[in-house]
Amino acid sequence: MSSSTQLRSSNIAPQTPPAVSAPPVSRAVPQISFKRGIMIGVNFNNALEALWANRLRSLLTALGIFIGVAAVIAALTLTQGAGASINARFSRFGPTTITVRNGTANSRGAFGAGGTVQSLTPADADAIKQQVAHVAYISPVVSTSEQVVYGSQNWNTSVDGVSPDYQTIQDWTLAEGIWFSPADQAAGKPDAILGQTVVQNLFPTGTDPLNKTIRIGDQLFRVTGVLQPKGQGSSASADDVIYIPYTTALDRLKSSPYVDQILVAADDPNNVNQVQQDLTTLLEQRHHIAKGSADDFQSESSAELLQTANQLTSTITLLLVGVASISLTIGGIGIMNIMIVSVTERTREIGIRMSIGARRSDIRNQFLIEALTLSLVGGGIGMFLGLLVGYFATKATGLPFVVSTTSILTPFIVSAAIGIVFGLYPAIRASRLDPIVALRTD
Repeated sequence: MSSSTQLRSSNIAPQTPPAVSAPPVSRAVPQISFKRGIMIGVNFNNALEALWANRLRSLLTALGIFIGVAAVIAALTLTQGAGASINARFSRFGPTTITVRNGTANSRGAFGAGGTVQSLTPADADAIKQQVAHVAYISPVVSTSEQVVYGSQNWNTSVDGVSPDYQTIQDWTLAEGIWFSPADQAAGKPDAILGQTVVQNLFPTGTDPLNKTIRIGDQLFRVTGVLQPKGQGSSASADDVIYIPYTTALDRLKSSPYVDQILVAADDPNNVNQVQQDLTTLLEQRHHIAKGSADDFQSESSAELLQTANQLTSTITLLLVGVASISLTIGGIGIMNIMIVSVTERTREIGIRMSIGARRSDIRNQFLIEALTLSLVGGGIGMFLGLLVGYFATKATGLPFVVSTTSILTPFIVSAAIGIVFGLYPAIRASRLDPIVALRTD
């Protein structure tokens, strides 16, 4: 090697390889998430376009869903209204009230309706008040339905014969006038206390009903009081009533020695069970019920009555929802059927999409979104239709219209579940198609 060559070699600085920077790992995840978001948006747009291209078929498919959802929502609205009405009725009695009713007839092991055995008398109520400890208030109740007339107006309503204690037991407040006294009850005076519904239907606007004479059945009564309306949460029938002394009701309207029920209020919620046991023992003695024999009366506390009513309402709800669910199942099968047909019709389209880079998950998501959209649209329409039917049904039956969170969320949860369950098989079937075979399909 020559000296000049050595000199040039010594003047050349050694070159170091360029530094290789690490890939920005922290930016990879947002990019992947962004791309997935774009793909989901694309799949959603493709699904909507496919549904719109066959909009009549899509509407008919969703028909089964929204009819089923509407039936479920209408059933929930009705039963929730019935439950609210029952709760309002029993809440008037308070937690210390015990209801004693006439018993049930038993003929050769066959039981009749409740109250078919007339066994309770006013003397039973007097005995309970005098001999059972911790009884704060007591009232016999005589119930009947009568035509009430004032002038040229008439109205059919419930007429209940009660005692002065009944006002406290049911927490009634008078808008005007006074409740009849124990002396009025003992004398059997023809005094009447009217609910607001009776006043509105019997007297012209602006007429003060106090001290007016009305005819109940064929008997004349003097209006001595008008009740305050029970207000929200109570059914309209709570104010559609007339109260008179029970002695007057037995003498003038029913001509019977028996009362329909006896309401007993304990002095403390903790004493309700003891009072119920003691009055049961007392009535068994007074009615000469042999040990081990069935009683000719029934006694239940407010809590027991409310529990029984709620159980009945829940049973009816399950029955109605179960029947309506059949329609939902049929609607779900319809969605599965249409999606399978759609996969068959679009086999070549699926093959083309796969050949240009679409992943199997993209194909699956597109068809799943189509099924889900059909279900959700049907569920949304069904919700509004069900609430509309429920509204008119509750108004027709006099029940309160109750819209709960369950009524709003149920359509979307049920619809989404149906869309996923019945749309998953067609979506997976589409994603598993062989792209080469799919491209050969005409």
